[in-house]
Amino acid sequence: MEKILYICPTPIGNLEDITLRAVRILKEADIIACEDTRVTQKLLNHYKIDTKLTGYHKFSEKEKSSYIINLIKNDKKVVLVSDAGTPLISDPGAELVRECIKNDIKIVPLPGACALTTAFCGCFHENENFIFLGFIPRKKNEKEELLRKYSDINMLFYESPNRLEKTLQEILEIRNNPYLTVARELTKIFEEIKRDSAENLYKYYSEHKPKGEIVLIIEPEKTQEIDMPEVMNKAKILQKEGYSNKEISKILSLLTQVPKNDLYKLLLR
Repeated sequence: MEKILYICPTPIGNLEDITLRAVRILKEADIIACEDTRVTQKLLNHYKIDTKLTGYHKFSEKEKSSYIINLIKNDKKVVLVSDAGTPLISDPGAELVRECIKNDIKIVPLPGACALTTAFCGCFHENENFIFLGFIPRKKNEKEELLRKYSDINMLFYESPNRLEKTLQEILEIRNNPYLTVARELTKIFEEIKRDSAENLYKYYSEHKPKGEIVLIIEPEKTQEIDMPEVMNKAKILQKEGYSNKEISKILSLLTQVPKNDLYKLLLR
C-alpha cells in the first residue's frame, strides 16, 4: 500500500467553499491532523464526517510529526488541514512535509481555498505578477526593506486588524502614497474588498476599526519620466529659498510623484 500524506485546504469562511474531492478524502481518512480540533470539528459536523482528529499546530510540529509519520507507515490514511485555507501557506505543516520526504512518503496536495489568491482575484491590478511575503513585518525598518526591494511588483501580505492602521501609516512614510487593496473577511457575511490610496485607506480605517483576517495588497510604484530641466529649475528656486536637498526632494516628490530617494540622488549629482 502506497504511503501518502494528503494536504487538504478547508474553507476560509463560507463552508460551501470546499471541493467534492476534499470532502471524500476527509471522510475516507483514518485521522485528520489539524491546528485546532474545535475549529475543524465544526467543518466535519457540517458535512457529517466522523473521522478522528489529532492536534497539529506550530507548537507541536516536531513532536507530532514523528507520530503522524508512524501512522502513515502503518498504513493509516492521514490528512493535514489548517483552521482555514491551504496548509503550509503561513500555517503549520513544513516540518511534517520535510519528514515525509525523508521517509519516502508521497505528498498529495489538494487544490482549494486560499485567502491570498482569493484577494488577488478580487482586486484591480495592472499586471498579473505578484509576490507573497507572509505576514507583514512588525518593525518599520523591515517593512521599508521589503517595500523598497519589491517596489516594481504587486506585494501580498497577511495582516492583523489590530495592526492595520499603524501599517498603513508606516507605508505612507516609506512610499509615495501608493494604491493598496485591503481584503477583509473574505467569503464571509461582512466581506470587504477596498482599493484606494494609502492615505485614504489610513483615514478610513482610523475611523472604522477593522475586524477579521486581512490580505493587504500593495501595488507597484509607477515609473515616470523625469523632466530633468524642469526638476532642476524647481530645485534651484527652492535652494535660493534656503531649503535643504532633503527638503527639496520631499517637496518635488509630492509635486511630480517621483520617489523622493531618486530625486535626492539627482540633487546630489
